[in-house]
Amino acid sequence: MARAETPPARGIPLAKTRKARRSFAPRYPAWLTFPSLFYYALFFLGPLSLLILFSLAIQSGFGSVTYAFSFEQFSQVIDPLYLRIFGQTLLMAAAGTALTIVIGYPIAYWMARYLSTYKMLILLLLIVPFWTSFLIRTYALKIILDPQGYLAKYLNFDSLYTWKAVAIGLTYNYLPLLIIPVFASLERMDWTLVEAATDLGASPFRAFRQITLRLTMPGLVTGALLVFIPMCGEFIIPDILGGGRFLFVGNAIGDTFGQAQNWPFGAALSISLMIALSVFMVAYILFATKEERFGA
Repeated sequence: MARAETPPARGIPLAKTRKARRSFAPRYPAWLTFPSLFYYALFFLGPLSLLILFSLAIQSGFGSVTYAFSFEQFSQVIDPLYLRIFGQTLLMAAAGTALTIVIGYPIAYWMARYLSTYKMLILLLLIVPFWTSFLIRTYALKIILDPQGYLAKYLNFDSLYTWKAVAIGLTYNYLPLLIIPVFASLERMDWTLVEAATDLGASPFRAFRQITLRLTMPGLVTGALLVFIPMCGEFIIPDILGGGRFLFVGNAIGDTFGQAQNWPFGAALSISLMIALSVFMVAYILFATKEERFGA
């Protein structure tokens, strides 16, 4: 015998009661997030808390620290010497990011627009250098840029231990980090929009500027941040290719922690760099939010 269906409450439509009973939203127990939260707290929040604790401490001797609540270390950060190092770091990172954009965007555009059969092969060849050690790649560049090498002898390009060598090293090592997100944005783009713009009389450059560049701007900004932020913390490339003549903040932090054994000041330099980079992250979040609202 069929069971009679319970009528809905008076004043509530049948469709609403059925919609309220049906819910396709995933329901997972909260404890499933505990492993990831524990990992995050142990390996990120824990070291960051120790870094903040050291930055507020006082150096009481070589390798010894007195824990306190002092901003003395941060007052040393604004010394003209360290402000110059911060400025030099941001300037070189900005120049390296600009070079990766100038070189990487056309490569990503060529791969997405004109390649079909060998597209993934070219992308694999760009990623292959990441399979080798960062240090080995930097030393390989040092051999190439050596004053006794082929570039210096036949092309008169003697750039080792100069800002040029540092810029080349930054661009070479971080170029794939920009190409990949830009290539992903170009792959998702509808190329018929460009064809429609040219059919309506737009020049190729105008169609690129108003359609292609705008649609791929989120990927370009993401790639630029993926390049710019690690460049600001770089210390291997300035040390090997710059010969110690072009100090980055990363070099100053390493020397402060290692040679000087001044952990409070090294922590203060690290926190200051994190604060400076947070400005760019906030700008990116605001830009991404604006793009989402514009797209909606």
